[in-house]
Amino acid sequence: MRVGLYEKLVRAGATRRDILKGAASMAALSAASGAGLGALTRPAFAADDLRAQLLQVPGVGKGQPTDADFQKVGEMCLGATKASVKQGEFAGVELTFMGLNNQNLHNVLYRGFLKAWEDYTGAKFTWIDLAQADYSARLQQSIATGTVDFDVIEMGAPFEGDVCGKGLASEMPDWVKKQIDMDDLVAYLKPPVGTWDGKQYRVTVDGDAHNFNYRTDVFADKGLADEWKAAGNTTPWGVPTTWQQVQAVTKFLKGKKLNGQDVYGYLDAPKGWGGFGFYFLGSRATAYAKHPDDKAWLFDADTMKPRINNPAWVRAIQDVIDALPSEPPDQINADPNTTGFQQFLAGTGSMVTWWGDIGSNVKTNDSSVVGDVTGFSILPGSDDVYNSKTGKWDTLASGPNFSPNCAYLGWGVYVMARVDSDEKKKKAAWSAAAHLGGKDLSLWCAAYPSGFQPYRNSHFNIPEWVAAGYDEAFITSYLKSEADSYNHPNAAIEPRIPGIFQYYSAAEDILANTFAGKMKAQEGADAIAAAWEKLTDQLGRENQIKLYKASLGV
Repeated sequence: MRVGLYEKLVRAGATRRDILKGAASMAALSAASGAGLGALTRPAFAADDLRAQLLQVPGVGKGQPTDADFQKVGEMCLGATKASVKQGEFAGVELTFMGLNNQNLHNVLYRGFLKAWEDYTGAKFTWIDLAQADYSARLQQSIATGTVDFDVIEMGAPFEGDVCGKGLASEMPDWVKKQIDMDDLVAYLKPPVGTWDGKQYRVTVDGDAHNFNYRTDVFADKGLADEWKAAGNTTPWGVPTTWQQVQAVTKFLKGKKLNGQDVYGYLDAPKGWGGFGFYFLGSRATAYAKHPDDKAWLFDADTMKPRINNPAWVRAIQDVIDALPSEPPDQINADPNTTGFQQFLAGTGSMVTWWGDIGSNVKTNDSSVVGDVTGFSILPGSDDVYNSKTGKWDTLASGPNFSPNCAYLGWGVYVMARVDSDEKKKKAAWSAAAHLGGKDLSLWCAAYPSGFQPYRNSHFNIPEWVAAGYDEAFITSYLKSEADSYNHPNAAIEPRIPGIFQYYSAAEDILANTFAGKMKAQEGADAIAAAWEKLTDQLGRENQIKLYKASLGV
């Protein structure tokens, strides 16, 4: 769905609740929007036996996938490898893979996916597993010291300036581009993402954008609606569409109960997470900070002066400080894993921002109790947006400002340049990367708990998901929130500049003290800005400006 479709639907008589919950029929939506829903409403493709069979492993609602399932999926998707590699061709090749072990996903799945590949090709992998909080420091150490001790790495595009820009990665062979069908990627993940100086390095395995996950039962409850009205609120009880509404709802829900259980509002993630936690403050900030007339939102494009201490970011920081007393006890110590997996999936909290993992996990993770009561939308907007050029807050004639946070630009698989001197080892490494980034295997990853979310155009064929066992209204709402985020004209796109996670990590350290009450919001923001200025000077301001402008397309 493109910008403007929501207004068309409302003019056609649909309510926002209908749209967000997927209650309106797809026929009604199509009639209201013409061709606007694009891939989400197109007729089903001709049956693809392999893809249909993959999505039945193990089948939605039949328990969380196991290692046996991962291995089965890997074996079923081995056809492309067999077409380009002879059996036993890589015998004796030993490769090292460094990647993430978050919620027992990522590398854990890759082991299973590559089992049949190893058996067929003869190559063997040794694994370096990292917790999310440890990932950035481990990679930055390798970059700084030049001690790359891995042949293949799972890595995000923000690190491309550090890794590809310093000649540490192997350029992708043309046969790999063909095998993985790069043309199928959603537009915002196509080059220049995955490239550096015009060379392709990345096999994309994920598409990252934060969306808004909420409890449909909470926002449809008559008792809460009555209490909301009795409290003097003049707006109807329903799913918040702006951060101002999120704040009001979160404070209102403190002490409230639903079906005898405590019900909370928004779930913040104040605890540092190796730089990755900064994205969650960013998702609170983008609607305030990303003006439609300005591509920049983290730094000034001409000077690299940080914007982290401008009124927009300070407001976002203050929002967290103000909301924490209304959130679950000890929320100050919650990192994103806690908010997404230990809290929201387990029934604590009614709103959370996360990557697309929540959408697949609520239906297929054994710990989820909210599979039938979760809805999705793009991130909330803001009644006004800060204009960094004028130094004033603007109220847009079009209504609230929305700016989805396309955080991290997705995970990818990269081969390191250290294999280039050995053609057999190089082909083996790229063959493994291509297997992990295969088109059919990727659909399974998008549909089941994997650590990855939809990122290919072919992932938005709703009948495939329905055939796998997903409810049509649910999956329509979920995929719509993903597509709307990727395609939004005011999306906040992350800059691929050297040191980006050094900036984020420095911010997290200071934010921890700020959220704990040791610093005021403005003081904390000023301290982050000072740390960022120092880091920019260390990295080379003129080069950072050049690369930042290039990443923004200005």
